[in-house]
Amino acid sequence: MTTYTTRKEVPIHEQWNLKDIYADEKQWENDLHLIEKISTELKGFDGKITDGKSLYQYLKQSEELSFVFNKIYAYAMLNVDVDTRETKSQVLLDRAKQLSVKVSASTSFFMPFLLSLKEETLKTYIKEEEGLKYFEEDLLESFRYKAHVLSKEQEEVLSQLGEALSVPSHTYGMINNADIKFGEVTVESGEKIELTRGLYSKLIEDEDREKRREAYKAYYQPYVQLKNSIAATLSAAIKNNVTLSKIRQYPSALEKGLFGDKVPREVYENLIQTTKNNIASLHRYNQIRKEKLGLEELRQYDMSVPLISGVKQVIPYEEAYKTMCRALAPLGDDYLSILNEFKDARYIDVRETPGKRSGAYNLGVYGVHPYILLNHQDDLDSLFTLVHECGHGVHSKLSSQHQPQITAGYSIFVAEVASTVNEVLLINYLLNTEKDANIRKHLVNHFIDQYKGTFFTQVMFAEFEKKTHEMAENGHPLNVEVFNQTYEALFREYNGEEIVFDDEVKYGWSRIPHFYRPFYVYKYATGFASAIHLATKILEGDEETLHSYLDFLKSGSSDYPLELLKKTGVDLTTPLPIENSLKKFSELVEEFSTL
Repeated sequence: MTTYTTRKEVPIHEQWNLKDIYADEKQWENDLHLIEKISTELKGFDGKITDGKSLYQYLKQSEELSFVFNKIYAYAMLNVDVDTRETKSQVLLDRAKQLSVKVSASTSFFMPFLLSLKEETLKTYIKEEEGLKYFEEDLLESFRYKAHVLSKEQEEVLSQLGEALSVPSHTYGMINNADIKFGEVTVESGEKIELTRGLYSKLIEDEDREKRREAYKAYYQPYVQLKNSIAATLSAAIKNNVTLSKIRQYPSALEKGLFGDKVPREVYENLIQTTKNNIASLHRYNQIRKEKLGLEELRQYDMSVPLISGVKQVIPYEEAYKTMCRALAPLGDDYLSILNEFKDARYIDVRETPGKRSGAYNLGVYGVHPYILLNHQDDLDSLFTLVHECGHGVHSKLSSQHQPQITAGYSIFVAEVASTVNEVLLINYLLNTEKDANIRKHLVNHFIDQYKGTFFTQVMFAEFEKKTHEMAENGHPLNVEVFNQTYEALFREYNGEEIVFDDEVKYGWSRIPHFYRPFYVYKYATGFASAIHLATKILEGDEETLHSYLDFLKSGSSDYPLELLKKTGVDLTTPLPIENSLKKFSELVEEFSTL
């Protein structure tokens, strides 16, 4: 595997070209001063918007500010992420963050002002000023929130409480990222060292069961020790959310969480119920896992180890890129030419180097192009990551090309569709071209485990959120005992009777940061199910689905997420896409059992 000790060693064509955003720091500084100037001008509109013309002038300048500020922030953030130790980059990012506070303060008057207008007044403004047609949908969308916006004085009080209300989430972040010290594990030399998250993700997949058990116990040790503190932060976060939902007059916290994407409650409930109705194939897979590992008892630390041993493919980056292009050929020549552009024009930062941010992401910069961060390791996981992030990247690129700035960004609800369609096309290609029986088994096993993590686990988390919020709404106390009982019951229901419980299992709720961003995880599952449905149709050669899918990638947020998906033939208000996705999972389990 290619390893680099410094960033200078990485070939230039495998590094981002940040000059596409700013040729030099002087340009960045100029834009920073421009934003400060526009901010001051926008604040001057407070109390002065009295007709269509002044409203249009405000919105036009506000959009210009947003366009330039996004470039300022992206440039600073991307510079930090390639080397988080670099003080100069940190200073740029700190200045961008300070500027963001100033921008928020200078525009905070606008939403209360807009919602204080009568809808007829707003429509009159739109009629008298031609330029407002461009902003019309966005303005009227804001009116959807009118019933949930309080008086100016009450809104002011709530905004002042903002920092206090975010304390549970912030406290959990500090516990989970800064203060937690995991237990010790034994390394090859026989000495004991403190476990890290990175080491845990390796050890929990180790073929040596004792190493897995030791890592599992060491990983959960601080969560069990801090159970009361973490229960207090989670309880406070849930109660805050429930209280805010009541104050803002939503029927429930769940409906508040679904309101922005205009998703009916039934979609959420249907996802949970349809999954539970079709849970047998997951139980069957756990049974196969137990047999394949030759275990008398299957425990949670046996759930991540690959079932096919001795398969370690080396896939260099160049080869991974070629494989991706062959796998995504069903999406057409235009799609492939965009992928070639990503590589040739340095949209991707490929290699892991000291100080570089870990993981992977795609950041679309409107008016420039997407930037994709990788830490490529020349293995199968890295190939899947490349394909996944390029799915997001092409989505960003096409939406930016075909949408005006106001609708170019897409919501998280649809984001995972583009990345997962690519992964399904990749697994299909690999299975069709791979002759080695062991590697084929490994590929199916890899995809089943990914399915489990992105779909079933997220649905289980979604149900945990729903149940705990309902308890808070009904005045039920929330504490360690309640969280443990709720989580354990769901874990047993979803994973079946094959698993023998260690005491740590019931503390699973304590290590999930997503629970501090309520009613969010279900989107992973709906996105995954939608993608399975679409990729299956595309692979069957359904031209209509292919064209509608490519149109979907160009549509940004030009409609609500459910409506955008309906245009591709995926209707999440019915159980069908979830059922089809679960049928596919069942087929994969069947195929794995016969391989």
